[in-house]
Amino acid sequence: MKAFVKLVLTVVAGMSSLQTVAASLPATAVSPRVAEVIASRCALCHGPQGESASAIYPRLAAQHPDYLVKQLRDFRDGRRKGETMTDMAKDLHDEDITGLAAFFASRKAGGRQAGDVELAGVGKYIYHRGNTFSGVAACASCHGPNGLGTELLPRLAGQHPAYIEIQLKEFNKRARTNDNSIMHSIAAKLTELETKAVSVYIGGLQ
Repeated sequence: MKAFVKLVLTVVAGMSSLQTVAASLPATAVSPRVAEVIASRCALCHGPQGESASAIYPRLAAQHPDYLVKQLRDFRDGRRKGETMTDMAKDLHDEDITGLAAFFASRKAGGRQAGDVELAGVGKYIYHRGNTFSGVAACASCHGPNGLGTELLPRLAGQHPAYIEIQLKEFNKRARTNDNSIMHSIAAKLTELETKAVSVYIGGLQ
């Protein structure tokens, strides 16, 4: 009997916690299921508002919802590999994914300053003009002059430089298992300096 009472109290406490999380979310919001996923999974790495505290996890706030939907489905369905995300997304239904994408897309992205000004200057040149000597295309030609992307191309502005650098290197090595066809051809031509410089510049865009 004591074990049963303890189980009931645990369930009630969990429900209370989820209700608190749900109450803090905007009314446009989100189903109890989506609120539970945000609180128990997403917030661990990406923060409850999509502003990740660690530079190795991407900022989700203000990201395009269609892009987020695609990436979550790719993780769930095995097209994009990731030790943590594959497990986190494996049981998500389409309506969960749509709700999560809408929530994080609605969050306001905070501003960030570029770290190394001189390095960011090199990155700015590559981002806007590319490198005609090595055949690197300008990032702005797809992601826009301000890094805001499109419905299906990610917003880069304000993303963690370390995360951008990791992704570019994964595209270069074809370790990134989705969206590789175009990005590999670009990332493979970037030097180490250009990769880091572009990442730093992107991190300072707003």
